[in-house]
Order: sequence, then C-alpha cells, then structure tokens
Amino acid sequence: MFATDDTIVAIATPPGRGGLGVVRVSGPRALEIAQSLISRQAPLEPRVATHTYIREKTTSGVVFLETPVDEVVATYFANPHSYTGEDVIEISGHGSPVLLERIVQLALAAGARLAEPGEFTLRAYLNGRMDLVQAEAVADLIDAVTPQQARAAMDQLDGTVTGAIKKIDAALFSLIARCEASLDFPDEGFHFIQQAEVRSTLSSIADDLRALIATASRGRLLREGRTVVIVGRPNTGKSSLFNALLGRNRAIVTPIPGTTRDVLSEQIDVLGVPVTLIDTAGLRESHDPIEREGVARAGEARAAAAMTLLVLDGSSELTADDDFLLNEPTKGRRVIAISKADLPPGMVPQFVAPEGITVSATTGFGLDELREAIVREVSSQDDRRDTPMLTNIRHIALAQSALDAAARALAALDRGATEELLLVDLHDARHSLEDITGTRTIDDVLLHIFTRFCVGK
Repeated sequence: MFATDDTIVAIATPPGRGGLGVVRVSGPRALEIAQSLISRQAPLEPRVATHTYIREKTTSGVVFLETPVDEVVATYFANPHSYTGEDVIEISGHGSPVLLERIVQLALAAGARLAEPGEFTLRAYLNGRMDLVQAEAVADLIDAVTPQQARAAMDQLDGTVTGAIKKIDAALFSLIARCEASLDFPDEGFHFIQQAEVRSTLSSIADDLRALIATASRGRLLREGRTVVIVGRPNTGKSSLFNALLGRNRAIVTPIPGTTRDVLSEQIDVLGVPVTLIDTAGLRESHDPIEREGVARAGEARAAAAMTLLVLDGSSELTADDDFLLNEPTKGRRVIAISKADLPPGMVPQFVAPEGITVSATTGFGLDELREAIVREVSSQDDRRDTPMLTNIRHIALAQSALDAAARALAALDRGATEELLLVDLHDARHSLEDITGTRTIDDVLLHIFTRFCVGK
C-alpha cells in the first residue's frame, strides 16, 4: 500500500509567473518544517493566515545569518480538517518561479519529500476525505475548459454520482444480507425474503443502473467534447468561418484558392460543449504535392470526426466539387453552412436552403444559429441538470458491469436458482459499484488514476 508517513511538498499553482504562488506542505512534519522556514517564533495557529517571511538560515564563520527569501502568508490546516486529512501548511508568496522553487528547496532541506503528481489528492482519498469518484472529479475540474465541464466535475466533487451509487449499493447490500440469512435455513427456501420481492428489488436496482448509464452519452460529451471538421472546395470561406467561430484570426485568409494546406485544430466552447474545430484544405484535384497532402489529411480528419461542417459559397454558383460533397455518403452527422451572406447571392440551389444555414464570417450573421446546430448534432438534448451524470469511461464500464451482473441474477432467478447461486451475481454487482467509489480498488488502478494529475494537486 502507499506510504503516507512522510511529509511532501510541491508548488500548488500552475507553472509560470503570476501575482501569487502557493507552496503546499502536507504530512506529519508539515508544521515543524514550515515553522523552521519562517521568521515567526510563535507557533502557527490552525486556520489562521499569518503574515511572515521565509528566511534562509546560513552561517558565516561563527556568525548565524538569516537571509530573507520572500514575504509570505502561511496558513495552517490541522489534521483532520485539511484537504489531505493530514497537517497541511499552505505558503502563499509572490508568483515568481525562482522564489517558489527556492521555498520548495528549503522545505526539502528541512526533511520534506517532493510530491508525486496527484499525491495530495491521493492522500485525501486514502485518509477518507473523499472517495475515488470525487478524487477523479478534482482532475476533471482542473482540466475543464467550458462552464458545463466545470459544472459536471463540481457536481461529482459534491458527491452527486457517489450518492446515486450508494443508494443502489445500499439496496444491493440489503438484498444480499437477506439472501445470505436464508442460507441458514436450507430446507425452507427463501426464508427471509420472498422470490417475488427479490425479483422486484433486483428489477428496481437494474432500472436505477440503466438510468445512470443513460447519462453517459451526455456526460462523456461534456467531459471529452467532440471533433468537428470544416470541409468544402477551395475559397468557400472555410478558414474565415473557422476564425469567426474561434473568435480570433488563427487561419490565414486570402482570396487565393488553396491557401490552407494543412489541418488546423483548436478547441473552443460552443454553447458549453467543448468542440475541437478542424480547418482543412479545400477539396479539389491538384498537381501541387503540398496541396495534395493537405487534401489527404483533410480526408483523414473527416474520417475521425463526429461531425462534418460543409461550407458552400453562397455568393457563387454551385460547382461539380460542391455537388460531389453534397451527395457523397457521409460518416457521422453533417451541418451545411452557406457562407458569405454579406455578398450578393449566387446560384446555390434552393434545395440546400432548408438544410443549410446562411452565415457571414464578416458580419457574424447566422453564427449563433450555426453554433446551435453544431451542438444539436453532436449531442443529445437531454440536459437534466439535477440528474447525476456519468462522465468517466471507467465509471461507465463498471456501472455496465454491475447492470450485467444484476441481469444475470434476474435470469438465474427465472430459472429457479437457489440463494447461493443468486448471491454470486449479486456480489459481482456490488464489487463493480465498490470499484467505482474506490472501496476495494487495487493499487495499480489508483496509480493509473492519480498519475494523470498535475504536481501540487
């Protein structure tokens, strides 16, 4: 098992310069080590922010010297009322990487150890400050790039998913206990619970698991996002539309066809949904080897995308290349954008109009409608905010495993299985739920989860 009897230290704020930076120290010697770094003689008080100085102690001959390193605020969180459940000192200083690294070096010299990625949160989990679902939500909250991603992660950190799982687990535990009690009376069959009640309870558990798994599509969309690739023939306004949706000039735009020769990728927030938007080379026959490579890469991007945004030039006549793109079989979903609405209209056929969305990258006309169409195509409309939502593929797989075990138990019951046989599947279902919350998760799984955290968290 993991050792937590040493004291760890790390910079808890992101890399780079800023107005403030935080060094976090956690473990049994945290208070002792922090006290040795600061100029304050009186002990730090729990949950009190103390203005003080970090001083580096040196000697010159027989003279004892203290060199000021930084002016800081030190806050002491006594165990178990801290993030990790241990003694924690958070030292807030100026956000210079040089100063923060020096404070860490002084803490290491005083007996601390440099924290591994995610080790503070791992200790919080090991000390019972949070379960595994909540611990994983910490990483998701840090990685969130849209408000809805942050909302979903915060809901999990607050325990919404844990609560739903514990409710199902409690029903399973009660059912298992009553079935096991019946084993003491083998001649009387289901002594402490009737078969009809077992079937009813199991059906209810299966329904609750299905309802939880049904949130996975929306949950994974919010957590992982979708890829949308912009396609069209050259000079239809793809790059201009890419820049307009992005909100800045990322792609080069010129009147010369074939300007884009490689795929450009950016993640954006489209009405709360994280979308990876890809601008591609115009699709046409070309003898230019660079442009041909760009077209080939565009095809690869389309094959992997969840949705295609087909751009037609609304100021010019439809071409054979447009016809080909309109009529080719599409993999996944598609939205058609008729661009250049600020220019005089061309000869885009009327049959496209009911399906297409007229937009202008120059004036912004139609962009809101286009964003709504993109979200509608890449996601379901089920946005029930009060429903616990599965976003993590590990949780989804384990919830499905629990549902499969419940289904096997129901099938065994229909075949007239005894309590002893039924209990095998019931225990399997419960073990899957316990793996979600971390009640019985093995060390290798924990290492895999926490190594994706940033250092300092």
